Amino acid sequence: MTENPDAAGETSGGGQRRELTARLVVPEMDCPSCAQKVDKSLQRVDGVVDATLQPTTGTANVTYDSDRISEADVVDAIEGAGYEVVRESDSDHDESEDAAGGADIAPPSEVWTSPRAKKTWLGAAFVTLGLLFEFLLTGQNVTVASVLEYPLHIADVLFLGAVAASGIPVVRSGYYSAKNRSLDIDLLMGTAIIAATGIGYFVEAATLAVLFSIAELLEDYAMDRARDSLRELMELSPDEATVVRDGEEVTVPADEVEVGETVVVRPGDKIPLDGTVVEGESAVDQSPITGESVPVDKTAGDEVYAGAINEEGYLEVEVTSTAGDSTLSRIIEMVQGAQAKKTDTEQFVDRFSGYYTPVVVVLAILTAAIPPLVIADPVSVDVAGYGFTFAGDWQTWFIRGLTLLVIACPCAFVISTPVSVVSGITSAAKNGVLIKGGNYLEAMGEVDAVALDKTGTLTKGELAVTDVVPVGDTTEDDLLRRAAGLERRSEHPIAAAILARADEAGVGNLPDPTGFESLTGKGIRGEIDGETYYAGKPALFEELGFDLARARRETDGGVVAEEAAESDDGPFAEDALAALEREGKTVVIVGTESELLGAIAIADEVRPASKRAVQHLQELGVERVVMLTGDNEGTARAIAEQVGVDEYRAELLPEEKVDAVEELQAEYGEVAMVGDGINDAPALATAEVGIAMGAAGTDTALETADIALMGDDVGKLPYLYELSHTANGVIRQNIWTSLGVKALLAVGVPIGLVSVAVAVVVGDMGMSLGVTGNAMRLSRIEPDRFSDT
Repeated sequence: MTENPDAAGETSGGGQRRELTARLVVPEMDCPSCAQKVDKSLQRVDGVVDATLQPTTGTANVTYDSDRISEADVVDAIEGAGYEVVRESDSDHDESEDAAGGADIAPPSEVWTSPRAKKTWLGAAFVTLGLLFEFLLTGQNVTVASVLEYPLHIADVLFLGAVAASGIPVVRSGYYSAKNRSLDIDLLMGTAIIAATGIGYFVEAATLAVLFSIAELLEDYAMDRARDSLRELMELSPDEATVVRDGEEVTVPADEVEVGETVVVRPGDKIPLDGTVVEGESAVDQSPITGESVPVDKTAGDEVYAGAINEEGYLEVEVTSTAGDSTLSRIIEMVQGAQAKKTDTEQFVDRFSGYYTPVVVVLAILTAAIPPLVIADPVSVDVAGYGFTFAGDWQTWFIRGLTLLVIACPCAFVISTPVSVVSGITSAAKNGVLIKGGNYLEAMGEVDAVALDKTGTLTKGELAVTDVVPVGDTTEDDLLRRAAGLERRSEHPIAAAILARADEAGVGNLPDPTGFESLTGKGIRGEIDGETYYAGKPALFEELGFDLARARRETDGGVVAEEAAESDDGPFAEDALAALEREGKTVVIVGTESELLGAIAIADEVRPASKRAVQHLQELGVERVVMLTGDNEGTARAIAEQVGVDEYRAELLPEEKVDAVEELQAEYGEVAMVGDGINDAPALATAEVGIAMGAAGTDTALETADIALMGDDVGKLPYLYELSHTANGVIRQNIWTSLGVKALLAVGVPIGLVSVAVAVVVGDMGMSLGVTGNAMRLSRIEPDRFSDT
């Protein structure tokens, strides 16, 4: 149980109420109708403020006013809905336990040896023996008792034993459903079992009780398998850490380690917490976090993440976040939160089932009651060459009404979407892709165009100076000194590249500019020795009045005449800047308002995975792949040709990227935007799906994007699209198949083609297992193993 300060509010008397959150595990709450029943029970408790129920994880987070009720009252309300709370959060535990996440998922269940399973097997044995006496050993099926002058044979007693063993748990659940006014499968099955038993249809009652109990066990098993994927994710982070305290190594629980402490990680151990390597070097398998296919070399100063595996060397890591705030913890938290958000399809299914079940229940009642009243004599009907006879006896129509009651259960198509979403999101998380909601999973599978930022997405974002082109009397050192002096105040990657080149060239005594100003999308300026200097795009200097048309003009590929190159038409040789841009280089010009010092060319290496990723997206059916960049036309064209995008748009300011995304939406439909999650935030927010690259360890990227690629691997984009597209197909298959099967069964009931057993085995158990199994195949989709290495 945790105190939730954000939930605190005022009481009617104007004071502050104290709200706490109880995190509870409810394993048997494993379907939407179960959660609805629990929710209705909690709503009747005065003092419950909010409840988040997650049947896919079997957990309930309930916020309540501790001045009015206690956690025990919350537990009583849940158990009053018929579901056992197997483990309560400790009201006296410390904050570290809260940070670690509290009750995150129901523990694995022993489905086949549980008390419910034992009652089911006993009931099945009784049914088998009963059928043996009823149909094979008829001579030994003697009367052993009578109730209200109704004789009970050995078979009848065995069938009643089966009802008692397997049916009572169903009836009990149905009672809680009726108590909470929830028209669900438990109420329908419980009613059917009681009605059949009450009028002496012992065979039908016993068969229904046993088959439905078996169906419930199989569904429990399927849900437990679905929860396994999330359990595997949660088990990645080790429970203990070896910490250096007072010069000695001490093993303590991971959630007791503080920020700033040093942990020791030996070969083969998991890294317990996020941190920075302070000593040692090793190859680290980060695939649980970033999905990278090969280990990454780590040395002093490099970041490492909780859950990553130290392959071979000895490492000492300074902790930078607590257990509850690690990258892995945030991934798990977001995955759980994503499962709690209902998609548009899921909301539609919930609304549909709200009408479907009452309608079919009414049809079941009418089927049982009307035909015996209106059919006096048997009626023969010919349908497509097949003859059917309708008689008016009560027993036949009661059984058919009972069968329709079974078909009224909407379980299969209600769970069809959530199990698919759980499978898709957890599978993506294990492959280094964090999808923050089922709605984004669905939306990604429907995108018509993908817009990609250039720097850091299609390219590595590791800029380096390739050319230094001074003009006039300026030397290379002077040019680098002025440029590096200006860039000292900038945080742009270009600044880092220029500073690195100046350092490499041994340029010292860098000036310290005053009045520094960043000119968004254009460059920078600052005062050095009383004069204003600029560094930026050629377009910036053209605005200042310099004529660069000759240097930026592209030739037809022929040799420039020597006399033309030496003319005084401009500070740069003809085609000089255009030639650099054609090679995919970014040109930064340095100068004042009256004099140009020269140009510096900077290149960013294209990721080896970019071309294959773009090609794969096109092969998968994405209509348009577009590159958006603030870089110059020449550089943009060179990169676009290398990676094979369908279209590129260059020299875009941040707000112009938003306009570009909107234009793509108008022309093609739904758009996914891929960027770094910070500079491209407006464009990410405008697109239907915003995808951040390299989000591991970056809080802003994790928060701003709808989907986060934890590693800097653009190769995950085709995997993400394929997973999402397949998930949408699986959801549609599950919904329409389950509805179609139930419709066929419903049509077959009045003409006597569908029995109670078929309705349970096919319509309920079979379809529930079918949609769950179909959803689980999403976990078999894996990313292509092409990467930047």
